[in-house]
Amino acid sequence: MRTRVPMPPPASALSSGGSRANKQYLLRPVNPAFIAASLLVAFILNLMPWGRLMAIPDFVALVLVFWNIHQPRRVGIGVAFLVGLLMDVHAAARLGENALAYTLLSYGAIMLHRRVVSFPVFFQALQVLPLFFVAQCVVLVVRLVIGAPFPGWTMFLESVTTALLWPLASWLLLAPQRRPLERDETRPI
Repeated sequence: MRTRVPMPPPASALSSGGSRANKQYLLRPVNPAFIAASLLVAFILNLMPWGRLMAIPDFVALVLVFWNIHQPRRVGIGVAFLVGLLMDVHAAARLGENALAYTLLSYGAIMLHRRVVSFPVFFQALQVLPLFFVAQCVVLVVRLVIGAPFPGWTMFLESVTTALLWPLASWLLLAPQRRPLERDETRPI
């Protein structure tokens, strides 16, 4: 005997954050200056002297994947390569190590961008976790080929913490686009 399973609502029934809601937002166009500023803030957060703390997220990778998914025509593989070169210079790593990882990360995010936005925001974090993991594996393989010792399995906690920050990053980076088109003088924001 066959049972009928209700079909899930179409992706258009989901709000911009991916959660089921009565209100739907039609996002305003993103300001290119805001994209650049968010990448700059992420780069500055990566420059912070975190020391030898484990599980510090890669803020540049997080913001880069976010913009690759939400604005793939504005932030592409070229931007990822340039930001990766900047991270290589900062970390005194082999030139191209982070550039290669960020380029592959960007390619994967652009390939998945239509699928990822159709999920609720918490499931989006599960969708981008493998991307962060693969990018970290690329850096690890490059270091191992050059002759560096294996740093241990705890290094992969960085991918997990980066993915855990996805809902917060999604909320913060989409906030300026959710402003209403008509300005209400009684609203504080």
